[in-house]
Amino acid sequence: MNAPPASGAPLTKSEINWIFAGLVTVLLLAALDQTIVATAMPTIGRELGDIEHLPWIVTAYLLAATAATPLTGKLSDIHGRRIVLLCSLAIFLIGSVACALAPTLLILTLARGLQGLGGGGLISLSQTVIADIVTPRERAGYQIYIAGVFMVSSLAGPALGGFLAEHWHWPMIFWINLPLGLAAFFMVNRYLKRLPWHGRKHRVDIAGAVLLVAATTSLLLALSQGSSQNAWTSPEILGLFAVSALCWLLLVARLRSAAEPLIPINILANNVMLCATLAASLSMGTFIGLTISMPIYFEEVTGLTASQSGLALLPLMGGTVCGATLSGRLMIRLQHYKRIPLCGLAVAFCTVCYLAAQSHAIPMPLLALLLGLTSTGLGTVLTIATVSVQNNAPLHQLGTATATMNLFRQLGAALIVAVFGAIILNGAGEAPAKIGAVAAHLQPERLESLIAAYRLVFLTAAAGFAIAFLAFLRMEERPLGGHHARTESPAIGE
Repeated sequence: MNAPPASGAPLTKSEINWIFAGLVTVLLLAALDQTIVATAMPTIGRELGDIEHLPWIVTAYLLAATAATPLTGKLSDIHGRRIVLLCSLAIFLIGSVACALAPTLLILTLARGLQGLGGGGLISLSQTVIADIVTPRERAGYQIYIAGVFMVSSLAGPALGGFLAEHWHWPMIFWINLPLGLAAFFMVNRYLKRLPWHGRKHRVDIAGAVLLVAATTSLLLALSQGSSQNAWTSPEILGLFAVSALCWLLLVARLRSAAEPLIPINILANNVMLCATLAASLSMGTFIGLTISMPIYFEEVTGLTASQSGLALLPLMGGTVCGATLSGRLMIRLQHYKRIPLCGLAVAFCTVCYLAAQSHAIPMPLLALLLGLTSTGLGTVLTIATVSVQNNAPLHQLGTATATMNLFRQLGAALIVAVFGAIILNGAGEAPAKIGAVAAHLQPERLESLIAAYRLVFLTAAAGFAIAFLAFLRMEERPLGGHHARTESPAIGE
């Protein structure tokens, strides 16, 4: 069903504020679910009796979100933002219920995949709606409020997840999505009816989406299975890599030949899109990878409990929000705004290099400070990258461009989580027998191998930051401008 033709008056300031309030609620729901699961993972693994495949709780969510992101962006360009956002929210809530009721890790992983189908649309479409109703320069200011949402979820999520897992029962981390999700549903349904729509007729590239899912899934399976169950040169692992390479080649051919590909070539070939997306993908992927892997370090190496691990993770979570807030404020005032993430990435690079050099003997206060500085540097990347891409996109491709950026951010996160997991499992020599064991009770050889694995994790993160720095250095810095929903007469759609 296409949106109706243009007929509405420009949006008022009051209507924009109501729309933004609904988006804040949706973002809080999606962001809280990303952070709350991190510190509960060790407890979930113990209770479901499957430690080895525990990273797939995160990977399944990211894979599903990767597939959903470009499709929801394209569908929102066809049918309007509101209906697609509501469907994504409904899928997310159904997935949350399935996660809470899951009796095994396999079913939980499948339910997290369903949840990811909805979650992939929530954050992407929320950012697209903001781009519909305010100018790029104003968006930098709105990012301050968005950063506040992520600050609440970042600070409360890990501590709440650890507390619920340790003192209640881990399904509670999914049940709490329902009241917040229902409130968001009614707010969005009521106030997004005045959302502007700049659509054209589009076709959905299902074949491209299938190839993308096949390419990423086979690659992630190879990384996961090769880390613990099979040798890297075994026929199974080499076969998965071969399937992934073939699917990527077919996807490239599909993007070149399709009348309207999943990811338009003109978007991929753009300098701003290419550089900003590469930097954001590496930064977001490293942030999520550290978020998932550091609780294991805290509990295995330093002997913290689940609740203490959640508190220890706060600097890493909160620093990203501080960096996003800082860059949002500075972007409004600075003409050469890409200097902000360049400085942030330089700081992040230096801190992870220090962590790699001293990973065997870092006091907890210093470790917290370094993680906070790292994530603050990463936070400066995310705001600048999002606004730069949206500032550069044609209005009729705004949803597709935003979704494409989020697609590669999700893909980068899924790959880096798998790579970090492979490094840690290979370094440990075996799947941890008991997550949360006190460091003093670990065998010295295993403790040393874990420390060496995390040293390699930090060095891998440093390499990613260096590439992101070079990408931003090459990105064209275009003046901020653009449309405004209150000064045009947009089409009003569902």
